[in-house]
Amino acid sequence: MGTIGAFIFGGAAGYLAGNMRPISETQKVGEKSPIKIGFQVHRTGIGADYGYWYERTAKAAVSLINERGGIDGRPVQLIIEDDGTDPQRGGQVVQKLATEHNVDFIIGALFSNVVLASGPVAGELKKPYFAVSEGTHVPLGMLNRWCFQPGITDVPGQISAVSKWIFENLGRRLAIIYPDYAFGYDHRDWLSKAAEKEEAVIVEKIPIPPAETSFTKYFSKIPQNVDVIYHVMVGPSILTFMRELGEYLGSRRPELFGFIDSLEGIPLSSPGLEYLEGTYFWEGFPRYLEGYDTPYNRYYRERVGVNEEGAAVEDPKKVSTFSHMFSTWETLFVIKEAVEQSGYQRPTLEDYKLFIATLEGMEWFNEGINHPQGSKRFDGKTHQAFGQQFISMVKNSRLVTIHRTRIEDSYYENENDYTKMSL
Repeated sequence: MGTIGAFIFGGAAGYLAGNMRPISETQKVGEKSPIKIGFQVHRTGIGADYGYWYERTAKAAVSLINERGGIDGRPVQLIIEDDGTDPQRGGQVVQKLATEHNVDFIIGALFSNVVLASGPVAGELKKPYFAVSEGTHVPLGMLNRWCFQPGITDVPGQISAVSKWIFENLGRRLAIIYPDYAFGYDHRDWLSKAAEKEEAVIVEKIPIPPAETSFTKYFSKIPQNVDVIYHVMVGPSILTFMRELGEYLGSRRPELFGFIDSLEGIPLSSPGLEYLEGTYFWEGFPRYLEGYDTPYNRYYRERVGVNEEGAAVEDPKKVSTFSHMFSTWETLFVIKEAVEQSGYQRPTLEDYKLFIATLEGMEWFNEGINHPQGSKRFDGKTHQAFGQQFISMVKNSRLVTIHRTRIEDSYYENENDYTKMSL
């Protein structure tokens, strides 16, 4: 597998200056036929906040790729379609991107139910589909050999990495609050497996519809004798969820460990969130620069337009979905690397076979401009990436990183092997 390269003295600017193609050569890129990448975006629906930042990040990545000479000397054209965060529309979008736009590749959805409806369509149409979702649909074999998730880790890997820390530091009797659909079930099932392995107990499992707008009625199910409330919530009402949880628990509460999904895009200074002081969150990529301050992270933020606080540079009140949106950036660079190593030229079955075999043979994506969240190990059999995770504590209304896991902490047993499937 090719390496990404390193910073020498001059940081990001120095790296790019040494690796940019001459202007005359870059201009020639525009004369070649583009590589068309379809992008299935949650512009509307309950995933719209994520969709905004996913699209913004992908556009920034494409801009950088084209500045650096495109993919194999060809410009990248990003073709975007809104799926409304709706499973039925998701399949329709994949169909449209593949047949009407005739794209080379498709970057897929975040919400698991949309991915589960879209991946089979991509397989039928024989179009490589890259999920940016964290769900188990790709690695556990629910989809097909045309579906990949190389740009973000999955829920089983995340829970494998952080659960032991939770049980050892916060307690062994837990209640879990989760969204009532595929993504939430992943959390429910894999946290239960981790608890059984570590001799901890999940005392109560509380599902909540992701489109719910009032939550207090669910909190009465929280047992009195738990050490930890583990929560993960998504949707347009996550701020209401967090506020009502605080109001219900009051000052005498158990430990709280949440996945940042419950607060993605939400300022920690929002009224009603004061009770989160001293609580804990998983982060995929720390919102605040100080949580993982590298030259690659700084450059990535500059290109996307995110400040050191994790908000838009033009509007500090517009908080990014920082723990998730890097997946679109990194996925685009994975596609670039696989195209250039495989010799892919056009959307034919022969070229796709070369592309897929090449990608399945990759093992590592090195930390750098292309992978600012950190290095990742890629499993070509399960089509899934494994990477580092972060645990942060709320201090003075900020997320302060207190623990970073190793990549190998995320590994888990998985018998799936897509390479045995025909193309």
